[in-house]
Amino acid sequence: MIKLIEDLFIKNGFIFSFLLVGVMMLITDFLSKRVIKNKIPGVALAIVLGLILAGFGGDKGIANIPIFAGMAILGGSMMRDFAIVSTSLGASFEEIKKAGWVAFLSLLIGIFFSFTIGTIISYSFGYRDAKSIATIASGACTFIVGPITGNAVGASSEIITLSIAAGVVKVLIVTICTPLTAKRIGLVDKNSAMVFGGIMGTTSGVSAGLAATDMKLVPYGAITATFYTGTAAILCPSVFYPVLKILMP
Repeated sequence: MIKLIEDLFIKNGFIFSFLLVGVMMLITDFLSKRVIKNKIPGVALAIVLGLILAGFGGDKGIANIPIFAGMAILGGSMMRDFAIVSTSLGASFEEIKKAGWVAFLSLLIGIFFSFTIGTIISYSFGYRDAKSIATIASGACTFIVGPITGNAVGASSEIITLSIAAGVVKVLIVTICTPLTAKRIGLVDKNSAMVFGGIMGTTSGVSAGLAATDMKLVPYGAITATFYTGTAAILCPSVFYPVLKILMP
């Protein structure tokens, strides 16, 4: 009987991966609401749980275990690109225009700040070539921009993985800190949510953090965060990387 169930899960690995993620979300959402009283959003706990589970596998995380092989597809580039398209379709240029030049300026400031911090951190860890620094710094913008830049400039798979890790860490920080600091930083209306999304940039982190703060703010923060991802995907490999090549030949 156990062998039959195992074979069923292996043959339907992709479907089972959705079931597994759904169960993880149910557990973390319960812990968030019932145990820690929404002080840490359930999605942040889910990410941490996913990272812990990944540690039990090999180079592909738990996807190395046959019964969890479907996670390789769910967490692969195909689903990543689908996420990019889906979030972009949810953005409205008319809405972002209502915030005026402040929202646009927040995009540029947020991208430049994140890329600069990522550059400093990667340099402090001993990386000296422009490809590696640009890729890791792009990951500091979002975990989506990191792989885009890495593939564009020809960075190694190890560096691209580090860029994704940098983006995931940022998601965790933004998700957890947003509801804890929202009132202190004036994150109380749709305009401030747009500016916040433009500066932070990580759509998943901003959306989860705002959801834990005020559900009404989520669409507005997600709009500029989505434009942030698209803008960073253009600027990082085509503008920032050539500058790094000049500074670090």
